[in-house]
Amino acid sequence: MAQARVLIIAGSDSGGGAGVQADIKTVTMLGGYAATAITAITAQNTQGVREILELPANLVTAQARAMLDDIGADAIKTGMLGSVLMVETVARLLDEASVPAVIDPVMVAKGGAPLLEDKALAAVRGLLVSRAALLTPNAPEAAALTGLACQTTDDLRRAGDVLLGMGAGAVLMKGGHIAGPRLIDILMTPAGETMFEGERIETRHTHGTGCTLASACAVGLAQGLTLQDSVGRAWDYVARAIRAAPGLGAGHGPLGHGWPLTR
Repeated sequence: MAQARVLIIAGSDSGGGAGVQADIKTVTMLGGYAATAITAITAQNTQGVREILELPANLVTAQARAMLDDIGADAIKTGMLGSVLMVETVARLLDEASVPAVIDPVMVAKGGAPLLEDKALAAVRGLLVSRAALLTPNAPEAAALTGLACQTTDDLRRAGDVLLGMGAGAVLMKGGHIAGPRLIDILMTPAGETMFEGERIETRHTHGTGCTLASACAVGLAQGLTLQDSVGRAWDYVARAIRAAPGLGAGHGPLGHGWPLTR
């Protein structure tokens, strides 16, 4: 049986912890086939982002179409887009592909560097939310997209309802930024919600958790899993990857994406 194909449209992380590097590792470890259309090249490590170069939109389109015209895709995952032009470009590609899209509305790097222009926020809100089979915002991203405060789990629910009303097929409201001893993420659909809850893992090695979670969800959808099963498996994969972190770097270190190989 052919591997499920995931086209990743996102930025490159030279440190390997997030971006397309994390996405490729995740999709591969969960049994899928990963291909990429790189939107930007970043010079970064565990301590922060030093430089960003956005690639021309026509080159991003060419990368994606080269994949879609030959190998094809069963799902698309988007990450760092950066500009209004890139958001518009990706929206057109999603329409061309007509496969489920997992949209990770990346806005700020783990170290605090902005990864989305302020003026591009409206484009994400207007063009990508409604094209998402699954939208995966953390609390600050949900607040930026909805204009609502997101400081509690109930706040996340209210923001999630707004995002569903904006046209998202489903939203995974991530609670990592919500204070408390337990981590609670909420998968919300028009039919109801599913909570994913566990003990918070105290570690600084969390670089790329959002990228990893979204990619893990995307490969599940590409493989034909239900949305709930895709998210559940992704949630477990990320938790184990955090615990298996190799402890690299002096800042926010990468996850241990290869943990299934050491079981």
